[in-house]
Amino acid sequence: EFDPLGLSETYSPLVPFFREAEIRHGRTAQLAVLGYIIPDFVRIPGEAYSFEAVPKTVDAHNALLEGPMHQLLLWISLWDIVITYPSIQATMKGERAPGDYGIRMLYPKDEAGQKKYELNELLHGRLAMCAIGGIATQTVITGHGFPFL
Repeated sequence: EFDPLGLSETYSPLVPFFREAEIRHGRTAQLAVLGYIIPDFVRIPGEAYSFEAVPKTVDAHNALLEGPMHQLLLWISLWDIVITYPSIQATMKGERAPGDYGIRMLYPKDEAGQKKYELNELLHGRLAMCAIGGIATQTVITGHGFPFL
């Protein structure tokens, strides 16, 4: 258990919320890393998304502020209201494990496999949170896309 600030001792009733937040941010960061790399090679159809209109992935945020960005904010807000808020309440009541949305397609059947899977997800999420910060910073500083050199 990595807790250098001792938050799990100081705020012990909130530990399930902390774990839920860490897993959610880790999953989001993993998707963000893919979302930063893949558009340097492949774009969705449409003139607004072409390599000519948005030559660098980092410029997509400012280029797409009108329209798509508002829709993205709407869908994220809807997800938070409909899914995240009730799931955090259930986690805090002990009705579900942090990060468990009941999707079990690739989930191992045995207890040891499940623990390993959960630990790997946590570690990969932590790595992705560090990686997306580094990718965004280096892209802005250098102005280069993948491999961000």
